[in-house]
Amino acid sequence: MSRLEAKKPSICRSDPLTGERARASLAALKGLVMSCYGPAGRLKQLHNGRGGSVVTTSQSAALLAGLPVSHPVLKVLTAAVRNHVACFSDGGLFTAILCCNLVENVQRLGLAPTTVIKLNKHLLSLCTSYLKSEGCACRIPVDFSSTQILLSLVRSILTSKPACMLIAKEVDHISTLILRAFLLTIPENAQEHIILGKSIIVPLKGQRVIDSAVLPGILIEVSEVQLMKILPIKKSDSFKVALFCVSLSGDLSDTGEGTLLVSYGVSLENAALDQLFNLGKQLVSDHVDLVLCQKVIHPSLKQFLRTHHVIAVDRIGVSLMEPLSKVTGTWPIGSLGSISPSSYGSVKDLCIAKFGCKHFFHLIPNKTTICSLLLCNRNDTAWDELKLTCQTALHALQLTIKDPYALLGGGCTETHLVAYIRHKTRNEPESVLRDERCSQTELQLITEAFCSALESLAGSLEHDGGEILTDSKYGHFWSVQANLPSAVNWPDLPSRCGCGLYSSQEELSWSFLRSARHPFPPQTCLSREATGSADTLTLDCFTAKLSGLQVAVETASLILDLSCVIEDTN
Repeated sequence: MSRLEAKKPSICRSDPLTGERARASLAALKGLVMSCYGPAGRLKQLHNGRGGSVVTTSQSAALLAGLPVSHPVLKVLTAAVRNHVACFSDGGLFTAILCCNLVENVQRLGLAPTTVIKLNKHLLSLCTSYLKSEGCACRIPVDFSSTQILLSLVRSILTSKPACMLIAKEVDHISTLILRAFLLTIPENAQEHIILGKSIIVPLKGQRVIDSAVLPGILIEVSEVQLMKILPIKKSDSFKVALFCVSLSGDLSDTGEGTLLVSYGVSLENAALDQLFNLGKQLVSDHVDLVLCQKVIHPSLKQFLRTHHVIAVDRIGVSLMEPLSKVTGTWPIGSLGSISPSSYGSVKDLCIAKFGCKHFFHLIPNKTTICSLLLCNRNDTAWDELKLTCQTALHALQLTIKDPYALLGGGCTETHLVAYIRHKTRNEPESVLRDERCSQTELQLITEAFCSALESLAGSLEHDGGEILTDSKYGHFWSVQANLPSAVNWPDLPSRCGCGLYSSQEELSWSFLRSARHPFPPQTCLSREATGSADTLTLDCFTAKLSGLQVAVETASLILDLSCVIEDTN
């Protein structure tokens, strides 16, 4: 087909960051993600002009998935953040805000991009080396023999998502369930290489959050009509299970563009049905108790199996096939031919459960690492947000097995890092100047831009006009109400720092965030007594935050290094 109009040439734009459109777009994205950050973050509603569902969220995964961006710079930034979230589930807003701050701060300096990129890389290395070191005062070791730190980590993730609409009692209940579901996925006889199981989230909307529960095994939803047709479930030592991933409806497979030759007088429907009955006879002769099918089972085959006291459940769906395979200890059967005896699996018990207005088959395994998290919430919007949050918390716990640490949250890690970097670069600049071949002025300018980006990120947690302070001993984040009186007793204002680790009753001195002050060495080597004394800490996932820090700095360097953008306008 010939083109209706001539193809337009591509547009090449040099210096994509210098234009007003780029700056306005970056500022708009930064303002959007900053307003969503933290437990007091403001919610956003996403919808399109053509109608459809409305998403209410403050999570980066949902926010960026429904946010159309057109500017090339924003496309690079959002793609990097979405890729980070796809790998680590948490820290998307942290990454996006820090990246925007770094780009904006460096733009004001007017330095050569190569110098900025080199020094930002060095400062990133300084941060990561410190966070991974034994002397880091932001890193808390996770003891899996105690649930205190793990519960604090899960609770911190839940409270940072206000669209879940949870009260304190519900946060505690869901946190306990998430931790219990995670522990059920760990094998009992775990060796050096642990293969985790899976937690399946089962929706139950319109119910009280407090009705949520965790059950070992798998819940398969069935209709009340389907349940009435099933004979009373017999009790035995175990149930023999056949799991099919092929359709048992008797439909002919798609031949594509080929031709199907059929002998005269042969009925394809009857031939397919005979094949299904032969399969059913083999299942009965092999003493199968339960037949599960990903797709559809023909009504006649269902009736035949029911007559011979075999339970048949169809329309399982592809999402449950892998967990069912692990629970039953078998691979799904993919043909209608003769079935090998090794193709069957088993479950310890099978019972019927009712939650709310829904009915379920509950498959209880012999030994497995599969569990079902029955998740309730008041409405569809709150449930969708809670489901995404629970998945994030479960993933954070899984990452903690590989790196058994957590980072202090509530802005304290960011402000502590700022104090550490400023002191390090001010007192030990020789190694940097020698290795990176830059002037001391350039080092101080870029260090200040880097630290200011971290401070601005910590300041994004305050959404109600309050004042933000940092102490000169630990370098932690402290928040107080706005419009303070002139004659104020500082220790009476903030009760605890952002992470909840330190109390204002100690002899501390404070200064306003981003105010001019002499660099000081923050106290390092966090004591175990300090972590054990705090009832509830605000924590962040160590692996996710460390990756978010690296992605933010590297993406900012990539954006600053862009010299031209070529766009196809056709």
